[in-house]
Amino acid sequence: MKKLINAPENVVTDALTGLAAAHPDLAVDVAGKVVARASGPTPGKVGLVSGGGSGHEPLHVGFVGYGMLDAACPGEIFTSPVPDQMVRAARAVHGGAGVLYVVKNYTGDVLNFQLAAELLEDEDIEVATVVVDDDVAVEDSTYTAGRRGTGATVFVEKIAGALAEEWAPLAAVAAVAREINERSRSFGIALTPCVTPVTGRPGFELGPQEVELGIGIHGEPGRRRGPLASAGELVQIALDAIHQDMPLSGDLLVMVNGMGGTPLIELYLVYAEVKRYLDKLGARITRNLVGNYITSLEMQGCSITVCRLTDDLARLWDAPVQTPALRWGR
Repeated sequence: MKKLINAPENVVTDALTGLAAAHPDLAVDVAGKVVARASGPTPGKVGLVSGGGSGHEPLHVGFVGYGMLDAACPGEIFTSPVPDQMVRAARAVHGGAGVLYVVKNYTGDVLNFQLAAELLEDEDIEVATVVVDDDVAVEDSTYTAGRRGTGATVFVEKIAGALAEEWAPLAAVAAVAREINERSRSFGIALTPCVTPVTGRPGFELGPQEVELGIGIHGEPGRRRGPLASAGELVQIALDAIHQDMPLSGDLLVMVNGMGGTPLIELYLVYAEVKRYLDKLGARITRNLVGNYITSLEMQGCSITVCRLTDDLARLWDAPVQTPALRWGR
């Protein structure tokens, strides 16, 4: 294992120390593992909180800031944060209008956020929870019951965050978050496994001419293992699965996301293939992201996430955002 770390058991706290030094507009509780806006809660505004295992950066800590999250709680590598973190995060951002928890559909995350919400209700803090489950590849995988939450989490946090900045009530912010989840689908492909710092070994084995189709962000098995193929062929497999589950038409928001170890030149090549596929369907990509947004350490591969936009959702996507990993219009 070759990694730029000090000690495997200190990777998350060391990284949070660096995050605090690099971004003074964030309030980083290194010991308690909570990252929030340094400005504190905004009176009358819904507070958005998310979190999950570390190793997926910039998700979630890189999306804390104006127009997206108010706070995030990172767990250990590929491990859910604990309810105490989630409670502290909600308290730190509660401005009197309630808190929205955005939760990827992994069993540990769902259970811990649910417990945190129950604890906050005892403090008269209103909490709504939205579970993201956009992955079309498999159901009832290693880490979850039902579909996994993957790339659509970025869309949910951005669009719900924009609506929250408009002082919308908690019910409306939760409703738009659920709408984005319902209108989004994802599919991931791995060319290599990743190595967690604590274990020091790959999470699974792939031959030099093999790929895993439908991979999860923790290295979970996909739909099947197949031979290495061209980018166009792999994109077709991914988008065929998405299109079968949710017919693709109209205006689309598309994210070609790197899994952490894929060069940007390859991601742009994949995006060209995605556009070619969707052009043949008569669909229009009107918004896009290409880059590393929800990763799996140093895994090579990509995921493709597609959201069917409406005019109002496009307006909220375009709204100003200023976070470490996503920023425009401000």
